[in-house]
Amino acid sequence: MAGTAEITLLLDAARGGDRVALDSVLATLYQELHSMARRQLAGQYGQTLDATALVHEAYLKLIGRREAQFDDRAHFFAYAASAMRSVVVDYARQRMAQKRGGDLHRVTDLPEDIEGGLRLDEDMLALDVALTRLAGVDPRLAQVVELRYFAGLSEVEIAELLKRSERSIRRDWQKARLYLLASLKSD
Repeated sequence: MAGTAEITLLLDAARGGDRVALDSVLATLYQELHSMARRQLAGQYGQTLDATALVHEAYLKLIGRREAQFDDRAHFFAYAASAMRSVVVDYARQRMAQKRGGDLHRVTDLPEDIEGGLRLDEDMLALDVALTRLAGVDPRLAQVVELRYFAGLSEVEIAELLKRSERSIRRDWQKARLYLLASLKSD
């Protein structure tokens, strides 16, 4: 695994438009991204979206955006989490549209953790809508949720990436969770 300094140099080059550097960053961090995707899709047997497909689709989203710029490792993972969210939500939308016309139902719970993986169903679509609302109110809280739910990072890992205290991340997670639950129940 490349060191943080090497990744930072590659990210700087990628920010300058160097596609080879971006490919190097992705290759270097591929195993981490794949592990995150595998955790998120745990228990989704029989689905066409697996961890490898999720990472590859997220990669295509990452390289497809010219404005994608990564200041550091934390920014890269935040962007990767957002890309993974987009892929998972698109997949859930497609799946629900094929299954039952895509009707949403009311979500009554938001688990503290997602050890069993993300459910690619109506709950995912409702969560995406609520998370978009949260991003409009407080982008920092939305980023914590994305890193927790879509990148599968722990509070400790998020704190390290964002250079904040674990306690601060825990508070942000609780605030975000309360907001999302209220938003989900009001729909």
